[in-house]
Amino acid sequence: MSLQKKIRWRFASIVLLAIISLVVAYPSLVKFAPPIYQRLEKLKVNLGLDLQGGIHLEYKADLKDIPDNKKNEAMQAVQDVIERRVNAYGVGESVVQTAFSGGEHRIIVELPGVKDIEKAKKMLKETPFLEFKEERSKDDPLYKNIEKANQKNKEEAEKILKEALAGKNFEELAKKYSQDPGSKDKGGDLGWAKKGQFVPEFEKVIFSSELKKGEVYPELVETQYGWHIIKKIDEKGEGDQKEVRAEHILFAKRNIDQYPSLKYKPTGLTGKDLESAEVTYPNQGIGEPQVALKFNKEGAKLFAEITKRNLHKTVAIYLDGKIISAPVVQAEITNGEAVISGNFTTEEAKKLKQRLNEGALPVPIELVSQQSVEASLGMQSLQKSLKAGLYGLLAVMIFMIVYYRFLGVVASMALIIYTAMMVAIFKLSGTFSPWPITLTLSGIAGFILSVGMAVDANILIFERTKEELKVGRNLRGAITEGFKRAWPSIRDGNLSTLITSFILISIGTGFVKGFAIILVIGVLLSMFTAIVIVKYILLFIIGEWAEKYKKFFV
Repeated sequence: MSLQKKIRWRFASIVLLAIISLVVAYPSLVKFAPPIYQRLEKLKVNLGLDLQGGIHLEYKADLKDIPDNKKNEAMQAVQDVIERRVNAYGVGESVVQTAFSGGEHRIIVELPGVKDIEKAKKMLKETPFLEFKEERSKDDPLYKNIEKANQKNKEEAEKILKEALAGKNFEELAKKYSQDPGSKDKGGDLGWAKKGQFVPEFEKVIFSSELKKGEVYPELVETQYGWHIIKKIDEKGEGDQKEVRAEHILFAKRNIDQYPSLKYKPTGLTGKDLESAEVTYPNQGIGEPQVALKFNKEGAKLFAEITKRNLHKTVAIYLDGKIISAPVVQAEITNGEAVISGNFTTEEAKKLKQRLNEGALPVPIELVSQQSVEASLGMQSLQKSLKAGLYGLLAVMIFMIVYYRFLGVVASMALIIYTAMMVAIFKLSGTFSPWPITLTLSGIAGFILSVGMAVDANILIFERTKEELKVGRNLRGAITEGFKRAWPSIRDGNLSTLITSFILISIGTGFVKGFAIILVIGVLLSMFTAIVIVKYILLFIIGEWAEKYKKFFV
């Protein structure tokens, strides 16, 4: 293929690229073709939180049970889970990132375009915190503390019994010391009662003929509820119709079963070890739905150890801090599978399965800050930024045309093509790639800066071209040599910008990263515009006729 034919083909490709970019960037150009226009009109530039408004949420992660060397890993897991949850919810261009502030690990969530802050919080909070806990052993310090508290309560009961036997006002003692909320304010009065209304130990005393009306029983009566000081007030009837009215002062007995949250202790097995969840039906599909869990390799190993040391004991399954199941371990489970059963309806089981598969938080999170960003403020900023960019672009084009004449006209055409290509990339990034570009105010700044860099490359080329014309080269040769000699300076200048931008991308967050990403795209595209588009437009247009009009080029 001859050189001239190659130039024509490349010029035609540039024209086609320019047309496609302009049409994608400004679909109104093809209103005469409704099907194409309607499809292109659906493509939108993804705007960041600062431009379209939305919600900013900040959560504190509770890492008190996570070893120091595992905290970064846990935070990354939380970030991954929330990102999956947000993506499943359908929020586009969200930002989920971790931060460390005031000695606390934080998760920052930005949801552009979302107006309902309560719905957004519910969506994130619905992400379940799943954990498995085992029973505390009898030698656990908690059991000893409960025993000490019970012993102290019993000693206090013996002391008050002596005061009651010594004739102190029973009702006043009950109001002051009794731990029975149902009778305390009544002076311990239990009202009239027949047999069968109280526990056997209590009834044995109050229905005894040995305890006379108005007497205080001389010993503490111990029941499952604690230690009672009992006084018989009155009695009536005979046999099965006999009724007794009594008063009592209760000193409650503490039991680990009264505190489910304390009965079990963490095992280290949580939602981060979950591989999948499925709805199953026992008894060949007849029974109530259950949620079958399958753990990953590490979780399966941990679950096997837990079931081995808790044979014939219960292992509690907690979801969002509440026990939903506490099955008795019948055998060591080594296949990494477990079942959650909790009298679910089919719909409840399916929803739980979905929530677990979307991600179970490895650690609890607590909302510490929330902020709504008004879209109107964002639109004002966007309009001002676009006006500034437009005025800047026009000023650059006027300068190029006045100073470089015909070369400046070509450079201005290339700038328009460059702008159209950037806008087209913004619109198409979410359709044809898994990395949609979000435009923020800082991103607009990066875009405008890259426009200046594109002109800077053209200025270097045109100045080299003028130097070659002054030493006697013909116009076509001067342009070719100008591009060749300017390339090293353009390359090195843009390479240093790219290196700085990649550093910002790697260590920056939020708006800084957005600025750097758009600057990188702009720099690469501006180099293509200056080196390829401008060059082949000039080589295609300039022929023998141009030699007669060099004054329009120099």
